[in-house]
Amino acid sequence: MLDAEFFRRWMTATAAAVDREATRLTELDSPIGDADHGSNLRRGFTAVAAALEKEAPATPGAVLVLAGRQLISTVGGASGPLYGTLLRRTGKELGEATEVSEEQLATALRAGVAAVAKLGGAVAGDKTMIDALEPAVAALDTSFPAAARAAADGAEATVPLIARKGRASYLGERSIGHQDPGATSSALLMAALAEAASTDDGSEATGGDHGDGAAG
Repeated sequence: MLDAEFFRRWMTATAAAVDREATRLTELDSPIGDADHGSNLRRGFTAVAAALEKEAPATPGAVLVLAGRQLISTVGGASGPLYGTLLRRTGKELGEATEVSEEQLATALRAGVAAVAKLGGAVAGDKTMIDALEPAVAALDTSFPAAARAAADGAEATVPLIARKGRASYLGERSIGHQDPGATSSALLMAALAEAASTDDGSEATGGDHGDGAAG
């Protein structure tokens, strides 16, 4: 079972990963976006980490709702509403339970990803964060590490795609050859989830009874 501390660890690990990779995210955003994805997310997740240290919500859902609220209020552009929606909807789906199962988290994340897709009007193949998030939540039925690998593969798979949503869509075929920054940061989020699970009780989480987490 996953408690509030697990979710705080997930958000803290995400903040550290975004801080570490902020320059790369901005470099990816430069040719097809506003060249601010890394700096915007760094500011947002830094605020998330600070808020969680100050408030320490008591339930998994409350941790994610607080994180989503911070991102919406501190991150400019589309990233704040999209990531904020992802985390807030996931948190609301988890409700007020003090502990949730991995299966409950997977179900809640699916609802969160669906809310993001609806907000952005995006589907898989549009060269957005959905290209990383959808395969990740599908792989959660196997394990957290499998979800992280699926998200990373999904982000890399955006390179040959034509962007159909967001500012990158204005470039048409010129967006081909560039990895989507939103998909890349989404992969960081899922990698942080696997990292949080790997430090839970000092052992790697493999999705309970779902198997050993081997990639297909």
